[in-house]
Amino acid sequence: MGKKLQQAIKPLLKSLFLLCLVFTLAFGHTDGALAASGGRIGGGSFRVPSSRPYSSPRTYAPPGGGYGGGYYAPYPGGGGFGFPFLIPFWGIGGGFGGLLGIFVFIAIANFLVQSFRRVASGDSGDSEMGYSSNSPVSVTRLQVGLLASARDLQTELNHIAETADTNSPEGRAEILQEASLALLRHPEYWVYAGGGTQQARLNSAEAQFNRLSLAERSKFTAETLSNVNNQLKAATPKNALPGAGELDNPTRLITEGPGEYIIVTLLAATLGKFQLPEVNNADDLRQALRQFGSIPGEQLLAMEVLWTPQAEGDTLTSDDVLAEYPDLKLV
Repeated sequence: MGKKLQQAIKPLLKSLFLLCLVFTLAFGHTDGALAASGGRIGGGSFRVPSSRPYSSPRTYAPPGGGYGGGYYAPYPGGGGFGFPFLIPFWGIGGGFGGLLGIFVFIAIANFLVQSFRRVASGDSGDSEMGYSSNSPVSVTRLQVGLLASARDLQTELNHIAETADTNSPEGRAEILQEASLALLRHPEYWVYAGGGTQQARLNSAEAQFNRLSLAERSKFTAETLSNVNNQLKAATPKNALPGAGELDNPTRLITEGPGEYIIVTLLAATLGKFQLPEVNNADDLRQALRQFGSIPGEQLLAMEVLWTPQAEGDTLTSDDVLAEYPDLKLV
């Protein structure tokens, strides 16, 4: 009887143990995750504008007006009175006019053939700029992990978010430049780095860019400061830790543990080929940041700067970094 009771209780004990383990892991990680506030600056569009305004084709009319609104050919012996210039006339206006009409006809036919070929290959009306739905786009991500004692960096990123113009190509290029400079000014705090470039076509690059952005934003509990397309939003997370100014011990920022970090992510979608060097050490990271900061506005389709933690007093532990950013390397 006692053996049967033990056999009946053993599965229940196993289930209870597994349930307790799941609850311990889930709620044990919650406290760290609640402090993972995030900041975000971004903007851009994957619709490439035309570089020059539209202007109607230039036409010429004879002085005093023309009969039938036809094209006036300003050369002697030219063909036709008020007829479209596309029709070469044989025997009217002389042989020179007829020969020139043939050349014009050949040129127009060649233009039409080339136009049909561009349409068949998926080219758009921006072909004179070299842009089309098939144009190559580089989607690049660069991440830097710094010691949490680099609190000045958070202040700089907050200031950029609050004052940046994210609605113009020039403003977005300046944001990348300022964020790259802020990171370059704190090499003594660099600990981790990583990133890479993915190639896509213009008609699919937006989806690729959004996937990378969402993957990073999903690591935040809340976006407590954001400026996206000039929409500035700020919020105070309910579960944020007290700020440095609210602490009884003013030396906390100096004595806080070395296992706390700040992660900054730079994202950019650029027209054409853009390739970051593989980041294996501090020199590689320095070169990658300089490349990011020098992207011109006319080449930049979209960009984002994301960082965590954003709220003052929040922490990101070494366990959080290992769990959420496993591809980062020591530099």
